Amino acid sequence: MKAREADLLVLPGLGGGTDNHWYRRWASRIATATVVEQDEWWKPEPEAWTARIVEHVGRAGRPVVFIAHSLGTMALAHAAPHLPEGDIRGAFIVAPPDLETRLSMVSDARTFVPVPRDPLPFPSLLIASKTDPYASLEAAADLANAWGSLLVEAGDAGHINADSGHGPWPEGLMTFTAFLGRL
Repeated sequence: MKAREADLLVLPGLGGGTDNHWYRRWASRIATATVVEQDEWWKPEPEAWTARIVEHVGRAGRPVVFIAHSLGTMALAHAAPHLPEGDIRGAFIVAPPDLETRLSMVSDARTFVPVPRDPLPFPSLLIASKTDPYASLEAAADLANAWGSLLVEAGDAGHINADSGHGPWPEGLMTFTAFLGRL
């Protein structure tokens, strides 16, 4: 599959990210990519975030591929049971936070606990860093196992955001392109 053959729905994390964040850069450069904007980026509610994701999937004119980062990955896990079967081709999941053991670091996200652990009903690739302050590599591997995601270790990459030096993140774009090619 190529990007032009899918509606790419970008699911940002807490705060929505800056224009310098890799996923916002990708969305501005890929014609079929749309950022799923939330009304409350700093006071996240799983029900509202889930409803917005389901709404965007319902409006999609092509098969959907998700690009999710941080708390956006949790929103995707909460939304997965509510998504129409067959419309979703895959999910590119980056830096999911460990909300259950590092909740004090992401207290604004406590509404997303408990984290859904059912397998995702579509192919997924989960990229995690060994130096992410919001999740250990072991916690990310555990989520990948629960969700049925292929785990890719990004090495010493922090939270894989602009603050950790991943503004454009060309390696991520290459990995995403390869993932799309397998769908």
